[in-house]
Amino acid sequence: MPRVTPTEELELIESIVADHPKGLGISAIEANLERRQGSKPNRRTLQRRLQKLIDAQRLTTEGESIALVYKPSADAVARAKSGKVPEADLYVPVSPDAAAIRDRVRLPLMHRKPVGYRREFLDAYRPGATFYLPESLRSQLHEMGHTPVGERPAGTYAREILGRLLVDLSWASSKLEGNTYSRLDTQNLIEFGQIAQGKDAIETQMILNHKAAIEMLVENTDEVGFDVFTFTNLHAVLSQDLMRDPGASGRLRRRPVDISGTVFHPVAMPQVIEDCFTVLLDKAAAIPDPFEQAFFLMVQLPYLQPFEDVNKRVSRIGANIPLIKGNLCPMSFIDVPERAYVEGTLGVYELNQIELLRDVFVWAYERSCQRYLAMTQTMVEPDPLKIKYREALIQAVQAVVKGLQPPTEAVIARLAAQNAQASDEEAFADLLTAAIAHLHEGSVARYRLRRSEYLAWQQVRGED
Repeated sequence: MPRVTPTEELELIESIVADHPKGLGISAIEANLERRQGSKPNRRTLQRRLQKLIDAQRLTTEGESIALVYKPSADAVARAKSGKVPEADLYVPVSPDAAAIRDRVRLPLMHRKPVGYRREFLDAYRPGATFYLPESLRSQLHEMGHTPVGERPAGTYAREILGRLLVDLSWASSKLEGNTYSRLDTQNLIEFGQIAQGKDAIETQMILNHKAAIEMLVENTDEVGFDVFTFTNLHAVLSQDLMRDPGASGRLRRRPVDISGTVFHPVAMPQVIEDCFTVLLDKAAAIPDPFEQAFFLMVQLPYLQPFEDVNKRVSRIGANIPLIKGNLCPMSFIDVPERAYVEGTLGVYELNQIELLRDVFVWAYERSCQRYLAMTQTMVEPDPLKIKYREALIQAVQAVVKGLQPPTEAVIARLAAQNAQASDEEAFADLLTAAIAHLHEGSVARYRLRRSEYLAWQQVRGED
């Protein structure tokens, strides 16, 4: 059966209720969904979808307990009569070309022409000659995304804001997939391992997979790139324990897939998928501008659907690779409206037109920059010694924690002698002492440590 996205299911539920102005109970809604989708929906998931529609003032309720029914809200009825799209539903400012795309992908499916994957859309793109982002827009993005780290090693800025980035990007990207974790829930899960009450295991796993994927990019900045190894591993991390077929995690698609809510039919032949995937990554690697690289990936990778699922997540996290490597402000997708993002993607799928997704991309990046660069202004200028010995300091902290060693003066002095030049030993020892003193569950990822390793070390220290 075609996969149904959360946005599409919300619209389907709303349309079912709209057909029954006097109201429908949840069992009747379930029956309608089962008839239309071919399988019975999960009751808890349906309840969350209904509550989301109520919170958005698209549905209302009447009655109590078993007599409770769901009805179209007054605002929804008024919109249906007027035929107008409310301003709140636009979410981001759009150009006339983007608005035209939005209106076309909002037409009922019966009025949209079925289309397949067009290889020429990819082949026509020539790195360095074709640009989805005009020069003036690229200059604007560079100005917005400039950070104070200058010519320091690749990934320096992302590492400086890693704690915030892990929470923001994990939460926002998951939210675009319908995940109901709040930002605070996400922060507690990432920093303290606290699973939010009442959440599905799938939602928790999705957040943790995002965290692991971001850490993979930031901690291996010099090694990741637009190559098959990076992107198959990125998919493997993002899709861990979320695929129906575990063997499909980290592997290119070998079977056809359908996407519900669109008239677009992805390419089915494995040989074509593999060839296009290689061409796509080769073209991305050859693009000279990091923002063009990022947006090219967000356009072309979901369009190809190289994996059985999790393609959009791979494109969002992968789009940050050139930004992280260039010490530019990363894109967290904070506050990006799901509907605008989905409709921009549908514009690519069905029309091969990028203007709506481009407006979403630019708005999202500006929002991310406002968040992180404001935070950067309050950050202390990095210590040059920390930059010089960054990798050595990580290894030294690992030696203490993984080796279950107490941070005594003798241990610190020995590690300083092993990792620093003679003239820097005393200063390195101070850095190591401070790093260990400030180590906690929320900062272990900075030193490539597992939470279990940190807790084992803490237990040994408590027994001493």
